[in-house]
Amino acid sequence: MSRIGKSPIKLASGVTVTVSASNEITVKGPKGELKKNIDRDMKVEVKEGVLTVIRPTEQIRHKALHGLYRALLANMVEGVTVGFKKQLELVGVGYKATNNGQLLDLALGYSHNIVFEIPKELKVATLTEKGQNPKIMLEGIDNQLLGQVAAKIRGLRKPEPYKGKGVRYSDEVVRKKAGKSAGK
Repeated sequence: MSRIGKSPIKLASGVTVTVSASNEITVKGPKGELKKNIDRDMKVEVKEGVLTVIRPTEQIRHKALHGLYRALLANMVEGVTVGFKKQLELVGVGYKATNNGQLLDLALGYSHNIVFEIPKELKVATLTEKGQNPKIMLEGIDNQLLGQVAAKIRGLRKPEPYKGKGVRYSDEVVRKKAGKSAGK
């Protein structure tokens, strides 16, 4: 049995989970509502504030989906109760970030600024303090969407290994390489 798949998900107070006939799971909570279609073979049961995912057979495919859907549903429950946050940091001289509503304006050392539109499901905030690197804070209830948007922003200027300049996650450690050794 899958170690992840067999563990139950405890539902906090104020969270409701409904399963439709077409295996669409709807999770409602204080922060919002999320929907996910899951494989028709998998069964989801909600009993006494506990959500469990049950697989029909011991096939490799069902074993793989068992852990996957349990993790996705746990993320949905955590998202509608607590929410998710990611923080990005811009390291480099002249790198700036400002936001106007859902538009993120990034100066990353290219000839023109990059204007990045953040989906309406996420909240964005920028912070620039003197003596510190500019920061971008992303917040939302959908963990997959949050991670994807953060990865796209990071991909605009990945941290390079010699000076460490670029866009990185605030908890990311960039391993630096040694530069060229001086000639004779």
